[in-house]
Amino acid sequence: MTATTPRTLLGAAIPAPSAARFRADELAALATLQDVLDADIAPAAAQADATGRYPTASVAALKRSGILQSGLPAEWGGLGASHRVSLEAQVRIAAADSSVAQIFKVHDELTREIFVYCPDELRPTLSGRIRDGAILGLAVAESGHKVDDPWRTVVTPKPDGGFTVDGEKIYTTGAAEADLIAVWAFNPAAEGAAENFFLGLQLNLTPPDAEGVTVHRDWDMLGQRATDSGTVTFRQVRTDPALRASVPGRAPLPQNSLRYQAGFAAVLVGIGIGALSAAVPFVASRARPWPPAGVDSAAEDPVVKRLAGELTAGLAAAYALTMATGDLLDAFERGELSRTELAVPIFAAKTAATKAALAATTDAFALMGTSSTRTGTGFDRYWRDARTLALHDPVDWKHIEIGANVLSGWDPPPGIYT
Repeated sequence: MTATTPRTLLGAAIPAPSAARFRADELAALATLQDVLDADIAPAAAQADATGRYPTASVAALKRSGILQSGLPAEWGGLGASHRVSLEAQVRIAAADSSVAQIFKVHDELTREIFVYCPDELRPTLSGRIRDGAILGLAVAESGHKVDDPWRTVVTPKPDGGFTVDGEKIYTTGAAEADLIAVWAFNPAAEGAAENFFLGLQLNLTPPDAEGVTVHRDWDMLGQRATDSGTVTFRQVRTDPALRASVPGRAPLPQNSLRYQAGFAAVLVGIGIGALSAAVPFVASRARPWPPAGVDSAAEDPVVKRLAGELTAGLAAAYALTMATGDLLDAFERGELSRTELAVPIFAAKTAATKAALAATTDAFALMGTSSTRTGTGFDRYWRDARTLALHDPVDWKHIEIGANVLSGWDPPPGIYT
């Protein structure tokens, strides 16, 4: 790898980013990120998974890489990177540590969104914080009877122009040790909120150590353990008036749910790549070929080669679909295509990535053989992460939505998951 070009992933099947798709400064940012991933984040991933708490040291390394500024608009001192850069970064981070990738994913999505819908006066302050290395976490989901039940977290206006926040959030990825938590809540006093729920939605930024914020550190899941995406409660949390991060009517953006689905596809592809990459040296040094193969190395066993090729092809296809959605997101934000023309390809990428990641993380064991299942080898981490992440936004609903568009021309309406 040169100082300005990131290396390939998974042999020649997934080529290295090139000047045909990326600007020189984007390639340099990805190359720097890869150095940090190889030196600091990948070596710590297994211990972060075992601990099951926020990967403080790895996120500090991520901050040093400069990638947190990649989604910041150029006019505010950031890289102003394309969505393809964002998705490429998420793939590469996930191949090293998928929990860190999900934490980055949340930060990058919030950065790209907030600078569109926030009050004008917030942009200088927030851009300065992000340039200084601040990372954003998210508190949006709640434990209702249905995933889209109305939020019970509310914000109440105060005379000083600030608000108090009261409520409880779950699946708070990145919030545990974020510099600022992006808290979505409902403001019943907002103009038009009684008639239109969306006009009452409000985003406020608050530090996790603010009075009244309790980070419960109760995340104890099968996978994505180091995201520390547990419960956060807010009890009469006073917000800084200068950190109100949304203007009624500007948010949510119609591409919000689509952007995060493209990101999930990228992280899943990265997990699959990480699993196969980890399997390669094991196959070469410890796996045993099957006797009828007539070879001395499992890497020469034709059945092993066939399976490795099949899994790689699935990941390469999912990678290509996912990267293409980055270009579509940029085109949509330039007003060049409809939301449906953006949504359906992202749904397709999400389903392809889910299948490829689950296949790779499951069948990597078939490449390596029984000894790879020994306690302590750590290969189960990739399957646990893929299986957990794939449950978000169930892929069968993506199939239904793609089918509805193909069969009847259905247009997916903007929503939490469509």
